[in-house]
Amino acid sequence: MVKEGIPFISIPLATALVFAFFQIWAGVIIFVGLALFMAYFFRDPRRIIPTEADIVVSAADGKITRIEDRENGKFVSVFLSPVDVHINRAPIAGKVIKVELFQGKKAPATNNEASQTNERNAMTIEGEKMTVVCTQIVGIVARRIVCWRKAGETVEIGEKYGLIKFGSRTDLLMPKSIEVAVKVGDRVVGGETIIGRLRN
Repeated sequence: MVKEGIPFISIPLATALVFAFFQIWAGVIIFVGLALFMAYFFRDPRRIIPTEADIVVSAADGKITRIEDRENGKFVSVFLSPVDVHINRAPIAGKVIKVELFQGKKAPATNNEASQTNERNAMTIEGEKMTVVCTQIVGIVARRIVCWRKAGETVEIGEKYGLIKFGSRTDLLMPKSIEVAVKVGDRVVGGETIIGRLRN
């Protein structure tokens, strides 16, 4: 479990103890259940990172909802439900050259306009052969973006770099030379699922 989940677990547990003191067992059950859900939400499972060369892995767990060919590259969007693992992972290895936080709305993350209008954090990673922009986007339920990396730092492919609290979306913008390896509707696993391969 990531450390950001500790307050979300300890507060319901403390509340459950108060209810237990007054023998209000319904309250105990509700808040213990809430604490267990929070422990599940902030889980940090081990991932097996692919070793294949020239690949881009998924930055998040979830469902592929959009794949587009854009003027500035290949675009793939992953929607995370509240029960998905919400830790974000670096899609490629390289140097973080830019981290930009944009203030905005907390509209549904499935909305096509969310990439431009919702609160989001865009991290640009410059690898040996490609540059990828990974954007964390909040939704109606998600209230906060956490990014542990800063410009100038380096990341390894599949390395944990942040999380989005409670339901959200993660977008990847990749070079046009990437051959996308997933399709809309696919379930992907952060750090494990190969999103695309660099064409020779």
